[in-house]
Amino acid sequence: MIKLSLALATFNEEDNIGNCLKSVEDLVDEIVIVDGGSTDKTVEIAKNYGARVYITDNPPIFHINKQKALDLTAGSWILQLDADERVSSKLAVEIKKVISMTDQEIQKYQDSLPNKRLFVAHQKLIDLRDGKIGNDADEYTAFFIPRLNFFLGKFLRFGGVYPDGVIRLFKKNRAYLPCKDVHEQYVVDGRVGWLQNDLLHMADPTFSRYIKRNNRYINLIVGELKRDKLQKNIPQFVNYCFVKPLWWFFWTQVRHKGALDGIQGVIFSFFSALRFPRAYIKYLTK
Repeated sequence: MIKLSLALATFNEEDNIGNCLKSVEDLVDEIVIVDGGSTDKTVEIAKNYGARVYITDNPPIFHINKQKALDLTAGSWILQLDADERVSSKLAVEIKKVISMTDQEIQKYQDSLPNKRLFVAHQKLIDLRDGKIGNDADEYTAFFIPRLNFFLGKFLRFGGVYPDGVIRLFKKNRAYLPCKDVHEQYVVDGRVGWLQNDLLHMADPTFSRYIKRNNRYINLIVGELKRDKLQKNIPQFVNYCFVKPLWWFFWTQVRHKGALDGIQGVIFSFFSALRFPRAYIKYLTK
């Protein structure tokens, strides 16, 4: 019986996929990967860890391949990861524990989480942004995992970056991705809980990797602006080139104490704020 499946979508992740799969080799019962036609050693490395790999194209909305991987799993529970994420030993123990609990035991566990207040507050913000996730009257079917993001040699804990809750663990067929937007949230049939231990996200160990990922998101934002037919006028120019970036930098540095992460926190806030003018100016030229 396959109790826990690992699902990933990959594209040219030879520098990450090995460490990702190594972190779960004693945790999951199967590994399912949908690869977008990698030209490096991603597929070879994945197969060395016993993964079933399905090769397809690489759509701009990466969730499409993630959902394909979810559909191909056979476990009663699914752990969905990105290649640059790592499951710590404490998180692995917690996952094993939670998927073996009854719903009543899960409820007691949720009530005892040390960071419960932080997680509840964060989930309220997510609900405001994405709409209500799940159904509180049903059984627990999915879990947010707090994520620590690695940026230029340091895990960021301030600036609004943590706990960066992401739904990564859920029962088969009880959560899915609509595959319409890069920023979309899982749609969950059931109640959503939290795990306590952090998922390690090795997002940006170098500045060049950060810029590469940031450029990809800017292109997606440009696509959203085109889809929404945002006006190309002076008020929107001022909004995107001055108001939004200044507000974002102030919000992350002062309200969320981003400066406590040191120079990494300042750099992260600054370049994160720049996505607004960069995206709008690129949109103007389209």
